[in-house]
Amino acid sequence: MTSQQSFFLLAFACYLLAMVVISWWVSRWQKSASDFLLAGRRVPVFLTLGTTVATMVGTGSSMGAVGFAYQNGWAGTLYGIGGALGILLLAWLFAPARAQNFSTMSEELASYVDNHPFVKKLLALLIYSASIGWLGAHLIGGGMYLSWLTGIEQGQAKLIIGIGLAVYVTIGGYSAVVWTDAIQAVMLFIGFVFMAYFALDLVGGLGAIQHSESVVGSGLLSINTIGVIPAISLAIAVLVGVLATPSFRQRIYSAESVRSVRQSFVISGGLYLLFSGVPALIGISAYLLNAQLDNPAFAFPYLALHSLPLLFGGLLILAGLSATLSSASSDAIAGVSVLVDDIYQWLVGSNMPEQHQLLISRVAMLLTVGLALFMALLSDDIVSYITHMVAMVMSGLCVMGLLGRFWRGYTWQGALTTLISGVVGAGVVAQQASWLAWFGNPVLPALCSAMIFGILASKLSQKSSVNKAHNTVEQTSS
Repeated sequence: MTSQQSFFLLAFACYLLAMVVISWWVSRWQKSASDFLLAGRRVPVFLTLGTTVATMVGTGSSMGAVGFAYQNGWAGTLYGIGGALGILLLAWLFAPARAQNFSTMSEELASYVDNHPFVKKLLALLIYSASIGWLGAHLIGGGMYLSWLTGIEQGQAKLIIGIGLAVYVTIGGYSAVVWTDAIQAVMLFIGFVFMAYFALDLVGGLGAIQHSESVVGSGLLSINTIGVIPAISLAIAVLVGVLATPSFRQRIYSAESVRSVRQSFVISGGLYLLFSGVPALIGISAYLLNAQLDNPAFAFPYLALHSLPLLFGGLLILAGLSATLSSASSDAIAGVSVLVDDIYQWLVGSNMPEQHQLLISRVAMLLTVGLALFMALLSDDIVSYITHMVAMVMSGLCVMGLLGRFWRGYTWQGALTTLISGVVGAGVVAQQASWLAWFGNPVLPALCSAMIFGILASKLSQKSSVNKAHNTVEQTSS
């Protein structure tokens, strides 16, 4: 390990220590599971905005979007476009859920089908799985960062990230998450802009970008390179991820009011839309400087250390690491909320004892991070991990949320069919190499099958219910 790598490892250790101190400071006001998991439902606009921006500009942009742009030019912008549209739709469609005082996404979705017990249990398991999936993606990104910076093996880096996350989030809960997110959002946003500026100067300006091998002849957003349908699929996958990600719902449930969460989401979406081209610019610049990187996900840290002064580049990388942890902590909190509020009650058969709420919540946090870390040790591809996990687990959740929120005829049978057909649709396409290449990822077939079969099942179950009621009336009359 070089002296520079040792410096970065020491700096990251100091960062983790600072997170633990912040977590301890905010934990002094925690008295219940609601304080730990929802910050007492008193999160103001600026903190909701900060935690939202940190998540969106974190692992997905720095590792996923930049790496995708390194390979496919301006197509890296699709990640930002999909994310921005997703958060704006979330503000418009689902912010009113704050008025219902839900604690978990599974509780919200189950309410759309009269809290059918089997559906509620299935939702709890799926949403907990989705939270672990997102958490695992952030641990993968953080491990890549730390490994590239320090030279340690990626598995060891993921272990360090996972253990550090478990310690400070277990102590501080959601209050620690929103405060650290807000700080890191400012650092990352400014850092990305400066990085893009220095990168342009290093490669010879925007003209050099436009005449580069990955851009010339590629068309708008590099659609000629990746294809129209795969481009749409990528943007939709990110959009669906936002609409159905439990951590974004957690921000709704913990906000001060419907108005405050709408304001923060609209501002976040606008900023992210303006920001969407920046990761692509950075990815293309990294390709011009070095087209032989072993892993495209390393494009962001590579350029940070080669386009910026050493100290500033190192600080930006550490900010990226911290944003990865912040993104991960939001998903960890969302998963633990489901485990504590839904799955615990289902397994034990009673509500959590008030005197044990904090202890049980913290034990659940350790279990959740441990499961996500195990999954993260099995994968290294951020974009593939996210898009396939979105298609397999979250497309059905997204469709169920939309149908349940806006269609009174939606039934619990339709909800089950929606969830199952989404998984089946994604699975069928994923198993056919030619189909997967044509679509880019399985999210579009998953959404279509979930929507179509969910509507059909609801219509059929409505008709069956009407016939049963009619027969009952006739029998009573006779």
